[in-house]
Amino acid sequence: MTLQTDELAYSHRQLRHLVAERLRAAILEGKFQPGEWLRQERLAQELGVSQMPVREALKELAAEGLIEHVPYRGVRVIAFSADDVADLYAHRAFLESQAARAAARNITAEELAELRRLQAEMQRNLAPHQVAEYRQLNRRFHQIIYTASRRDYLIRTLNQMWETFPTMLIGNFALTAVQPLPARDDLDTVEHMAIIAALEAGDADQAETLVRQHIETTGRQLVATLQQVG
Repeated sequence: MTLQTDELAYSHRQLRHLVAERLRAAILEGKFQPGEWLRQERLAQELGVSQMPVREALKELAAEGLIEHVPYRGVRVIAFSADDVADLYAHRAFLESQAARAAARNITAEELAELRRLQAEMQRNLAPHQVAEYRQLNRRFHQIIYTASRRDYLIRTLNQMWETFPTMLIGNFALTAVQPLPARDDLDTVEHMAIIAALEAGDADQAETLVRQHIETTGRQLVATLQQVG
């Protein structure tokens, strides 16, 4: 995880962001486990920097919801529960469905073509060992839709959510970190195609309903899967 760089070559702000980026990536990739304590001194040594940029980077990650400060104990990686999964999917379903309603009125032919291309690519990455590629394509699919809303606040909010969620949320649980949800991929294909059709038709009501149902269904299946092994 070492930055392998001369600390003096960067401004204070640049170094803080570099450290934050490196720590964020390590958390999202599962190199730091849910509930694991992050010690400033050890992180500074591993990154080859002083403790100050590490301390400020940790504040940035706490503001994003990746880590939490525990009084008198330190900083640890957030650990999600099944209830958190349900709450986060409900939040995302509401915001993305509102964005889809606006997108139905604003999406371009180029964006629709990209959605169709991504969906075709997802169908070529359905094997269990391709789950990482599939999730990246799926993330891009959803990003195109909410970006097409042209609603700046929604776009900023959803971009921030997708930085850590559902990537980190899924990775929080060993069962779903490296394998797809049971029977979810086939449903994804059907639901994605219906969403594209609604957007192409400019049907705002249908686009909103389909996106909300799509995300709520995924959330319910994820929660049910986690509860079965909990």
